[in-house]
Parts: sequence; structure tokens; C-alpha cells
Amino acid sequence: MSRVQSIERAFAVLTTLADGPLGVTDVAERARLPKSTAARLLASLAREGAVEQADGRSEYRLGRRLLTLSSGIGASRSLVAIAHPFLVELAEQTGEAAGLSVLDGRTVHYIDQVDSPNPVQVRDWTGTRISMHAVSSGLVVLASLKPAALEAYLAGPLERFTEHTVVIPSQIRDRLWNVRRDGYAWVREEFALGISSVAAPIADASGEVVGAVHVHGPSYRFPAAGQADTLGEAVEAAAGRIGSRLRS
Repeated sequence: MSRVQSIERAFAVLTTLADGPLGVTDVAERARLPKSTAARLLASLAREGAVEQADGRSEYRLGRRLLTLSSGIGASRSLVAIAHPFLVELAEQTGEAAGLSVLDGRTVHYIDQVDSPNPVQVRDWTGTRISMHAVSSGLVVLASLKPAALEAYLAGPLERFTEHTVVIPSQIRDRLWNVRRDGYAWVREEFALGISSVAAPIADASGEVVGAVHVHGPSYRFPAAGQADTLGEAVEAAAGRIGSRLRS
């Protein structure tokens, strides 16, 4: 069986379980597969958490890992739908690109961006995953973590992307104290030379930080002299409005 054929058959098996638990025989019949093939695929999918046996019985159902992944996608899409109009306003207000990101392991995952109206722009980072300590959106997420989770992150590898990247744990802790005090974080040329950014956290109804809003632009013009606090407060206000919509 080729790898592509295996994937096609695995999806056929998963599709049969969409309406509820089934035994191997029923899965094989509905997926139009030999029973031995269906059993082998179910065993492989179970090892990955994509399916599980229902209450210890011989029947299989969709697994928690698969459901968690799908719900995460749904949550991200909902967040994008709510946040996008605010990103448009923020890009117009600041004259720079505005973006949205969510936590993904030890990284932040950029899931939306509205480009700057300025003819000189930075690249679109949508789809990129970046280590949290090197970007403003990552710092505001780190600032929200419980102490054990934060220390676990700081104990891991802290990559230096440019000469300006802060990788010393004690210095990062000091920065996070300032982030909690100010409500936003600035990063200047720490992930990429020539780019500066500011971000603020988005909190859901439980108070948990579920993402971050950021604005970034070329360092030669962003932030303009004396405007760092004003820009930070604008991003914080946008994040607050997004959070209010999530809680409504």
C-alpha cells in the first residue's frame, strides 16, 4: 500500500466514524476496505490518538486528539473573524501592518495580517511560527503564563535571531514584569533586523490570554519619535475591544 493510498484509506476510516462509534466490520464495509486493512488502520490511528475505543468496547470513535485539533482550528477561525475588522482599523490608525497570533507550543503562530497603507511595507508573516521570546506577541503571551509554564519555557533553548535578541532568562523575566505593568510589549529588531513591533494580549471570558494583536513596521520609521507609548496604548485598546467581543 502506497503512502498516499494509506492516507486516503485512513481518511475513509475517519469519515465512517463521524456519525458515532462503529466496530471494525462496520468500518470496513462503509469504507469499502478489507476487514484486515480496516483493523490495521484503526490500530495505527488509535496509537496517534486520532481514534479510540468507546468505553473499553470493541467499537471505535473519533479520538480526543483529533477533536482537540479540530476545535482549535474552529477557535482560531472564530478569533480571526472577530479580530479582522479591528486589525483593519489599527492598520489605518497607525499606518503600519497589524496582525493576529495565537500560542502554538513554544511559538506564536501568526494567523492573520492587514497590510500597511504605506507603499514601503514589511512582509506578510501569516502562517509563520516564531519563538515567543523574540517577538512582541510572544512576550505578551509569556507574560500571561503561570510561573511553572514560564520557567519551563525559559529552561528550554532560547534561540538568538539577531544581535538584539534577549536570551538571558533573568532579563526576559524583567521584561515580562514591565509587560504586565504596561499592558503591551515592544520589540526592536530582535527577530529580524530592520523591523520593530508592539503587541498586546487578547483575553477570553475566563481571563485566559488566547492570542495577541501586534503592529509592526520598518524600524527607521516605527515607532516615530515619542510615539511608542501612544502606539502601545492603541494596540492595547484594540486587543481589549477584541476581547470584549469574545466575551459578549
